[in-house]
Order: sequence, then structure tokens, then C-alpha cells
Amino acid sequence: MPETIPHGARIYRSDLAERTVRGWCEERLAELPGLRSLPELPTSIGPTRAFRFEGGPGAPVVVLSGTNFNSALSASPASDMTAERDVILVDLPGQPGLSSGERPRGHRSRAYGAWLDEVLPRLVDRPAIILGHSLGAAVALAGTPNPLVKGMVLVAAAGLTPPATSPELMRVTLPWMIGPREDKSTRLLNFMSGPDFRYPVHPFASWMTMVGKYCKTSLAPGPLPTESLLAWRKKNVIVATGSDDVFFSPARLHGPARRFLDADVDVLEGGGHLVPYEFSERIRDLVTRADDEPKEPYPTD
Repeated sequence: MPETIPHGARIYRSDLAERTVRGWCEERLAELPGLRSLPELPTSIGPTRAFRFEGGPGAPVVVLSGTNFNSALSASPASDMTAERDVILVDLPGQPGLSSGERPRGHRSRAYGAWLDEVLPRLVDRPAIILGHSLGAAVALAGTPNPLVKGMVLVAAAGLTPPATSPELMRVTLPWMIGPREDKSTRLLNFMSGPDFRYPVHPFASWMTMVGKYCKTSLAPGPLPTESLLAWRKKNVIVATGSDDVFFSPARLHGPARRFLDADVDVLEGGGHLVPYEFSERIRDLVTRADDEPKEPYPTD
């Protein structure tokens, strides 16, 4: 059976769970002025939903969210970029949201890379910046350099190195997985957040509680094959992470970013693993830089 056919694990615990999560996402997206839902895309790993903000004349940016996140959560901070450019948000198949509720079978990174190559020409008609956070960064790196990718901004990038683990991570994750409640979700989210973004009740606590109740969460992907990473070496790739990221710290990313991508790591002071939601203006600046400073041209054949 081909690896890209969507017969992997179902992420929702029941049909009711799927309807509940999808309904929450639809309601949240409907609240955002100017956001347009694009036609559903049939793909090799299942139906894919995408959304678009119309914006300025710069290169469009395609947003790929991290594990357990999606367009419904990413749209508000991403809308900060619309003065400069169109913003296209894509729900990853196999993650909670509005795309396919089944994870790719087999080599997941290879399937996601092929998926990105497949959907990108259907989302943009000119070179774009890919903005990938965590899992979304690994998906971007699994894709193939091509003329529609003007540059990439990879934030808290999975795919370059394994995420850090710690006893504290287990202490905040296991209670959330066993009996999700808003207090447990808040502890988990505060663990992932920068020092100034820890709350008595985290703004995303209700979402993470829903994910814990209704979904079978996935782990961050491991490192991508070396050949996938080296394909992007000396291309227009910016790697960034929060100074307080507990999974992909600056020290953890510096070596592989330099070795595989010939890239330095931009350190976003005060940011945690959720830095795209904490400092959207800094992410906007990185996307602008990627638009302004292309490096080696991409192949055209």
C-alpha cells in the first residue's frame, strides 16, 4: 500500500469528538473578519482545508502550524502580516482541525513532504514564503525546493533534531493526557510558554482540554533524513526559536541549523515554544526578511 494513502491512525476518539473539534474551529474562524475559506483540496493524504487573508503586494506567506495547533488558533496572530502580503493558512491532515482526521501511514515525513509539494501550486500562483512552526517546520523541510518557495521561516523547528525531554515535561504532560482539565492544560501550556506569557488560566487552555478529551495526540517528529535537510542548504531559510523554548532551545538548534542548512539561529528573547503566538510582530519581521533577502535561486526544471 503506498505510504501516502490516508489509512493511518484516526486522531479522533469518536464521531462526536470529531464534530465537536471541527465545530469549535469553524466557529472561531467565522469570527475573523476578512478571512476567506478556500475550497477543500483532495490530496494524497486526505482532504485539506485552507484559509486566506487578502493583503499587501509582498510574497504571500503559507502558514503551517505545529502539533495540536491549526488555522483556527494561528489565524489571529498571522493576520498581523496582511499589511504586507496575503496570508494562507493550511490545516495539516492528521492534526486536530478541519483537514483529514487520519494520520499518514508509514514514513510520515515523506508523506507530508509530498503533500506540501502537491498542495502548494494549488494555493499560490507566485513564489511564497513558507512559515512553519514546530511540526509545520518539519513538513516544510520535508518538501522539495522549487520555484514556488521563495524562502522559509522555520520557528522552533522540528525535523532538525529531536525535541528535548525532561522530568518536568512528563509531570505536566501525563496528567493532561490522563484526565484533561483546564488547570492541567494551563500547566502544560505555561510550561511551553515564555516567562511573560504564563497565566492563571492560559488563553489556549480550553482548546488543549478539548484536544486531550477528544483526540489522540501525536509526538513531535524526529530528525528528517539528511538528504531532505541538505536539499535546503544555502537556500533562503531562516531558523528561529524562543530563548526559553523547552523543546527546541537555541543551543539545541544551533548545530544542526549550521551543519545542514548553513543557517544561523535567530533567538527571540523572552519567547517560549509558542513564540508565534507570543511575539507575532517578530515573526512578521522574519517573514519580511525572507521576502527581502533571497539567496540561491531554486531549480526551475
